[in-house]
Amino acid sequence: MDTTEHLDVVIVGAGLSGIGAAYRVATELKDKSFAVLEARGAVGGTWDLFRYPGVRSDSDMFTLGYPFRPWTEAKAIADGSSILQYIRDTAEEPRIRDSIRFSTKLISAAWSSEDARWTLELDITDDDGATARRRLTCGFLYLCSGYYNYDRGYEPTFPGLESFGGEIVRPQFWPEDLDYTGKRVVVIGSGATAVTLVPSMAKEAAHVTMLQRSPTYITAVPSRDKFSDAARRHLPAGIAHHVARAKNVLFTQAFYQLCRRRPEIAKKLIRTQTARILGDETAVAEHFTPAYNPWDQRLCVAPSADLFKAMKQGAASVVTDTIDTFTPHGIRLASGQELEADVVVTATGLSMLPLGGATFTVDGAPVNLGDSWVYRGLMVSGVPNLALCVGYTNASWTLRADLSSRYVCRLIRYMDRHGHRSAAPAVDGPMKARPILDLTSGYVQRAVSAFPKQGDRQPWTMRQNYLLDAPTALHGNLAKNMVFDAPTPPAAPAPDLQEIHA
Repeated sequence: MDTTEHLDVVIVGAGLSGIGAAYRVATELKDKSFAVLEARGAVGGTWDLFRYPGVRSDSDMFTLGYPFRPWTEAKAIADGSSILQYIRDTAEEPRIRDSIRFSTKLISAAWSSEDARWTLELDITDDDGATARRRLTCGFLYLCSGYYNYDRGYEPTFPGLESFGGEIVRPQFWPEDLDYTGKRVVVIGSGATAVTLVPSMAKEAAHVTMLQRSPTYITAVPSRDKFSDAARRHLPAGIAHHVARAKNVLFTQAFYQLCRRRPEIAKKLIRTQTARILGDETAVAEHFTPAYNPWDQRLCVAPSADLFKAMKQGAASVVTDTIDTFTPHGIRLASGQELEADVVVTATGLSMLPLGGATFTVDGAPVNLGDSWVYRGLMVSGVPNLALCVGYTNASWTLRADLSSRYVCRLIRYMDRHGHRSAAPAVDGPMKARPILDLTSGYVQRAVSAFPKQGDRQPWTMRQNYLLDAPTALHGNLAKNMVFDAPTPPAAPAPDLQEIHA
């Protein structure tokens, strides 16, 4: 007899997305059995893994937080430890807490159309570090593990690195015992991690230099949201949270649309703000004026203008140049300048990893994501009963993540009502392909072929617009471009015992 455990829904990942998904399944699919599989030993995902100085959100917590759990902290742009505690507090809801299976890594998933279920191969690590392979089946699989490789980041080759006499640090694996007090630090990179690290490390280091190959758009935003503070003073917590969330959604979308439709105006606004804070037009022109338009790559934020203030105080500086070679005492640049350093931090970006590194098959055939199309931003063409949780790049991740979770719950309820066991998106004709993430950033371009494509029409586009996605996710046609299996015939009614004995 087959003793393999079967669950209705399996969620992979116990980070911000996975805990939100667990809440939705627990409250909207109350009759369904489910589990959350977490490869690590703790709740929190990214916010538990990343421990570098100053780690924080770059989205406001009224939109990065869950709509069902009001954010009550003072800061709208929150530090990593506060976000981690918020996720852990949410996970303490009994049905969520009891559903999480730690140290359980998804290795492979095989779909059987005959059985209408996924068979999952899992590696489960015990308290002694021993790993055993186990099997689990489920009716619907929901991947909430993000799209980054958390085991390794992007590591470009640096000439002469072995000659450097100081410490090399990777933000993804920050050493707890690193002491940079009074030391000269060079942070290589200009993305969100570098923009976070520089002002934080500058408080204790002798000096911090951000070495960038090319400029990035950086906007200063308040750490506290005065509008939201006022709403919380005068309104109940739940209503205030929704009011602040709505205001920030509208503002973020309006600015994004301005960047895409009138980039010259957006450029001028960003440059003018930076020049006003720094008081140095030359520095703005050299270090903060990218060659691309705003939102061709992700926009970085400086809460309370912390990066610019560190520069004005002389605690930090920015150098725009390329690396010639590392030297025993630092980094020599292509211009001939040498940056002396005791510590070099390589904030060179993350690597993208589809499906958490697991392998997938459908009726024995391997799933090649690069040949697939993304459906409504969360499902994959030709793959039944599978959803991927992918957040926004131009707004808070959670805005789309929560819509995806609610869509998954709607779809499962729809299948139950109509007697279906499986649903798979089906392409209805040729389309012009675009990358799933419409950004020119290096980490996106390096991974384009490993991820599903988006098309040129709905429902095959990855819209970066919450205001358009919300009605579709919550009320849209669930049958559009979806192939269901034949309805299961209703169970025959039990025979009347009196008639049998008559």
